[in-house]
Amino acid sequence: MSGGSAASALGLRSGSYGSLPAAVGGSGGAGGVRKAGARGWALRGEKERLQLLHRALRLVGRRRAGVLLLLAVASAAVFCSLFAVVKDDSSSISIVNNYEVPNTIQKSVYPSTTRPLMMSGDQYSSVVNKIELPNRIHLSYANFTHPCEGFSVPPTLVDKKRTGPRPCPVCYVSVDQAFALMPPEASPSPVLKNLNYISEDGIVANLSSQGSGFGGHPSLEQRNKSFDISESMTVHCGFVRGKKPGQGTGFDIKDDDLLEMEQCRELVVASAIFGNYDMIQHPRNISEFSKANACFYMFVDEETEAYVKNSSSLYSNNKVGLWRLVVVRNLPYEDPRRTGKIPKLLLHRLFPNVRFSVWIDAKLELIADPYLLLERFLWRKNATFAISRHYKRFDVFEEAEANKAAGKYDNASIDYQIEFYRNEGLSHYSPAKFPITSDVPEGCVIIREHIPITNLFTCLWFNEVDRFTSRDQISFSTVRDKIKARVGWMPEMFLDCERRNFVVQAYHRELLEQMIASGRRPPSTTDAPPSRKLRPGSRKAPPSKKPSVKRKKEKKSSSRRRVPKPVAAGMGAM
Repeated sequence: MSGGSAASALGLRSGSYGSLPAAVGGSGGAGGVRKAGARGWALRGEKERLQLLHRALRLVGRRRAGVLLLLAVASAAVFCSLFAVVKDDSSSISIVNNYEVPNTIQKSVYPSTTRPLMMSGDQYSSVVNKIELPNRIHLSYANFTHPCEGFSVPPTLVDKKRTGPRPCPVCYVSVDQAFALMPPEASPSPVLKNLNYISEDGIVANLSSQGSGFGGHPSLEQRNKSFDISESMTVHCGFVRGKKPGQGTGFDIKDDDLLEMEQCRELVVASAIFGNYDMIQHPRNISEFSKANACFYMFVDEETEAYVKNSSSLYSNNKVGLWRLVVVRNLPYEDPRRTGKIPKLLLHRLFPNVRFSVWIDAKLELIADPYLLLERFLWRKNATFAISRHYKRFDVFEEAEANKAAGKYDNASIDYQIEFYRNEGLSHYSPAKFPITSDVPEGCVIIREHIPITNLFTCLWFNEVDRFTSRDQISFSTVRDKIKARVGWMPEMFLDCERRNFVVQAYHRELLEQMIASGRRPPSTTDAPPSRKLRPGSRKAPPSKKPSVKRKKEKKSSSRRRVPKPVAAGMGAM
């Protein structure tokens, strides 16, 4: 094989391997191959350099893109964290003002319970709406910068055309924060540590004695002794007959309902309608967390239950909306208002395992989450019992005269009660009683923790209602002052305008039906004034006047009590 043929045979391989032609021999052919190999080497080197440069650029591009992507992700994370902090700081506080926008509270005022819960510093942890939170986190007021710190109620707006009571702004935290701020343990009870309740066998009706069979007809000596507070006490507190409250005691409740009530552990929101006197008001702005963890109970008699069944499309399986209806039978009083004082003041006996309770009169519509109320009026104030003071009257003597003028009760019974308290030392209210800010509460809302001292307070308050008139505003200060003189404890009283911030007062059913039957449109059931905005060219409508409606005068209290059948019983404990 010649060199040319050899070179030809090698072909492209000579371009690939430049040392191979030198070993092959041949003159011209050898030179041609060598020249072509040099040109090929130059081309090959240039191509490889271009490929190397291309690869380098690609590598640098990838690294640069990765760096840029990493920087972008880091920037986004920093931005989101800053946004979350700003968002939480701005929305963990809720200042509620029901002056102008009562219908938008749910959207703008009460935060969702899915909002991050502020821990310490910049750390956040999500809270899931479940009945039981396995990793429950507790915040302490000592180590927590409260978002409402420094907030104060602004001065009342002057409006010559609206001179009645109005709501004022209230600062709330989020539901998550309120739940986290719940005290992990019960508050201490001053002096009193163990409270038991009297249960007597074979009590018979004693119409000549004050009080009722349901209350046990405590003697005046027993009444006075109940104010001598000691570490362990046994007092009258209703339900004196039967096995336990609701079973053969009067104010009787089905066993299934009692069992459900015993399962309520943390918070109960309660109300009552007897004599079909009110319409059921449905709570609004309640968080999903509260719907799952709080109990909502409405006590009714058979008359009210029948009306609700026939008139409410929401009635289903003893529930109307959030309310679970509990039908009460064998009522101890003929007067529905007096019967209503049993669940109002004795919730600790009906719900023995509950820590906190919120009582709402049936004429009121709750428009705030109950956990916000506990945080605002109990835990933040380090209080165990909270009730609003009357918006206008501070003196018991004035309250008694107002009740007589309005025909709220038999005047002779009111006079007897006031004279009895005067002989015990009741005096007119004055600023000299400070830190007591009023002697007259607006008793339609009660927020409290169930501990021995608060249970004793409501027991003794109920005993006064059972002994004298059912007007609990008259007896409130007497019970409070007697307990305060012995142990230094007293209820927290907040502004009436703050109460009007979280409840809306509606009309009683009878009045509402009369207004509808007469063709008058019922006014809006809100304490907030109507919007002042008018269309261009429109004229102001003349102000409408509310019809004056008075309740019928009640007969003397001792003649209006029903006497349940006596049932043997023993001693009950708290």
